[in-house]
Amino acid sequence: MEPASKWSDRFKWMLLNQKVILFLVVILLISLNIWVLDKISYVFHPFIVIMETVFLPFLLTGVAYYLLNPIVEYFETRKVRRIYSIIVLYLIIISVITVVVMKIVPLLSEQITSFIGQFPTYSKDAQLKFEELIGNTYFNQIQDTLGFDSEKIVNDFSGRAADLMNNAWSGIGSLVGKITETILAIITVPFILFYLLKDRKKLTPFVLSFVPTKLRERSFNVLLEMNHQISSYIRGQIIISFCIGALLYIGYIIIGLDYSLVLAVIAACTSIVPYLGPVIAITPALIVAMVTSPVMLLKMIIIWTIVQFIEGKFISPQIMGKTMHVHPITIIFVIIGAGNLFGMIGIILAVPGYAILKVITTHLFRWFKKQTGLYDPDPIEPKS
Repeated sequence: MEPASKWSDRFKWMLLNQKVILFLVVILLISLNIWVLDKISYVFHPFIVIMETVFLPFLLTGVAYYLLNPIVEYFETRKVRRIYSIIVLYLIIISVITVVVMKIVPLLSEQITSFIGQFPTYSKDAQLKFEELIGNTYFNQIQDTLGFDSEKIVNDFSGRAADLMNNAWSGIGSLVGKITETILAIITVPFILFYLLKDRKKLTPFVLSFVPTKLRERSFNVLLEMNHQISSYIRGQIIISFCIGALLYIGYIIIGLDYSLVLAVIAACTSIVPYLGPVIAITPALIVAMVTSPVMLLKMIIIWTIVQFIEGKFISPQIMGKTMHVHPITIIFVIIGAGNLFGMIGIILAVPGYAILKVITTHLFRWFKKQTGLYDPDPIEPKS
């Protein structure tokens, strides 16, 4: 008979050479670690507080970095040192911020205050216009048939809409405008951004130095693809949002729509969220136009249609292209899910977060296919 140690060694050899079993064991260990960490989550509370504190500065720094780095890279190819390009960009940004604060912010603040105060009145007037449009008698018959009180609904909606807008502003203030976090962001963002732009080429080797040598090439490809996805999305979405806001503002000025600047800014800000943003942005513009006159409503719809056509056919294809490779329905569900889980921050970060997870998952699946041998090899290996 063979000794027990030999049978034990053979069993270990057979177990370790069954890659599927080994993979399942790894998954089990990962799940066990997650369960244990969940039970002792209180240990990580100080780290969570630190992350929440530095989250805003790093988020703003990341967005600014992806916007400014291509400019610095361009001038570097023109034999201009990065430090000089960064200094010139900082001077330009300071000048633009000064002009915006002195000229645009007071006007925008005045229009926002007036718009919030007039919103309940606009909602009531919109109901009256709708009754006049379809006929008061017919409208009352619809109310009796469906069993609802339109006046009560409009009043409730107006009150809730005003509360929602006020709460939205206070919510944004509580999220972004906490005194300590705001001061920290204002102070730290320019410094962090400066060193990121200046030492960009040193960042990737520094990160890869923590990765095992055999995994560095694959990790580099993952980081490269993630950087490409995030940079393309951030730059593209911000440029598209700015274009939409500018085009709508010009269109609203041409047709003489009230609160043109506020409505254009709302459209630009909400357009950061793909697909769902424009649907949210058109609602206040519809109400203001409907209250003004049926002709104004028609003009506003025409302007909005033209802008969306220009954005969909010319701006987005040129700026975004097919970078994300994500179906619109997938993006909508990702945004809704992230919004339910993490609120406004989740809505804003849903698409880039999904892009990062998609890159990581794709590379893990390619590695899994190669290691297990359960799949036929791809005819053409996608390049990262």
